[in-house]
Amino acid sequence: MAEASIRIGILCCAEIARKVSRAITLAPNVTIHAIGSRSIEKAQKFAKENGFPPSAKTYGSYEAVLDDPEVDAVYMPLPTSLHVRWATLAAEKKKHLLLEKPVALNVKEFDRIIEACDSNGVQLMDATMWMHHPRTAKMKEFLSDSQRFGQLRSVNSVFTFGGDLGFLKNDIRVKPDLDALGALGDVGWYCIRSLLWAVDYELPKTVTALRGPVINEAGVVLACGSSLQWEDGKVATFHCSFLSNLTMDITAIGTKGTLHVHDFVIPFEEKSASFSTATNSTFDELVTGWATLPSEHVVTVDLPQEARMVREFARLVASIKGSNSKPEKWWPTISRKTQLVLDAVKASIEKGFEPVEIVS
Repeated sequence: MAEASIRIGILCCAEIARKVSRAITLAPNVTIHAIGSRSIEKAQKFAKENGFPPSAKTYGSYEAVLDDPEVDAVYMPLPTSLHVRWATLAAEKKKHLLLEKPVALNVKEFDRIIEACDSNGVQLMDATMWMHHPRTAKMKEFLSDSQRFGQLRSVNSVFTFGGDLGFLKNDIRVKPDLDALGALGDVGWYCIRSLLWAVDYELPKTVTALRGPVINEAGVVLACGSSLQWEDGKVATFHCSFLSNLTMDITAIGTKGTLHVHDFVIPFEEKSASFSTATNSTFDELVTGWATLPSEHVVTVDLPQEARMVREFARLVASIKGSNSKPEKWWPTISRKTQLVLDAVKASIEKGFEPVEIVS
C-alpha cells in the first residue's frame, strides 16, 4: 500500500486526542481525514489548534464521521460509558477501530464491541501506547530468558499521579455517568496490562482487592490496589491512584533475575527509554554492598510510541483492505483479558475484598 493510504476519523476532541493527532501526523502510513464533535465550531477549533491538514474535514456530530465513505478507520477517545454505543456503530459502518482504554465499563459490554467488529470484519485495537515501544519487546526478551531471568515468581506495578482539586471535582474520570471506573479504569488499566504482559497473558486464578480504596462521594474509585494469584504460585500486586505523586513502575522478579522500569507508561524522554536488569545478584564478602550490580539498558526510537501504535494499526487496516487479510485477533484478546481482571478487582471491592475467581 502507498504511504498515507489509511484515512482516520477522530470521534470527539478529548485532550488525549491532541497527542494521538500528532501521532497520526508522524506515522508514515496514515492521515487525518476528519474529526467530529458535538459542535462544528469545536471540531474546527480543534483542527486548527492541532495543525490538521487543510484537507481534513470537520463535522458537528460523530455520526457524520462514521457516515463519511472515505473514512477507513476511527480513533475513539470518548468517555468509557459511550464506548459500547459508538464502537458497535463504527463497526457496523465498517470502520476499523482504535479504541481508548478502558475499552468498556465491563467485559459484557466489550463482548458486544468484539462481536460487532468480528461480524463486520474490522480491526479492533486498544490504545495502550507503551505496548508499541521497542523497549517493551526488549524487556520481554529478558523475562523470557531462562538463564538470565529464570521463572517469574512475582511482579508489582504502580501507576499514580496527583490530580489537582479541579481534576478531582470536574474531570470526566471522576464522574460516574462518564467514566465510572475512575482510577481503576484509567491508570489501573495500565497496571493490569503490565502484569498480564509479564506472565504472557495467562489469566490469574483469583483476584483480591486490597483494603482501603479511596472512593469519592459519587462512588468513583480515586485510588485502589489488588493482588493476583496464579495456580502455579505466581503472585502479582498493583496500586493505582489519582492522589499520589507521578509514578510508573514495574518490578518483575524471577528465580534468577530482576527487571526494573520506572517510566513504563510514558518514558521520561520521548526519544529514548531505559530499564535495568539484574542476574544472580549477591552481596560482597562482608555484606557491605552488592557484588553484582544491575545493568542499565537504553533503547532509542525513531518514532514515539504513540506514532508506532498508529503505524501498526494502519498497517493491519491496510492489510485487510489491500490483501483481504483477516483482522488480527491478538489485540482484542488481550484487551478482553485486561478487562476481565479489571472487572474482578471491582467485584472484589464491592464484595468486601473477597477473592474473586477469574472465569474467562
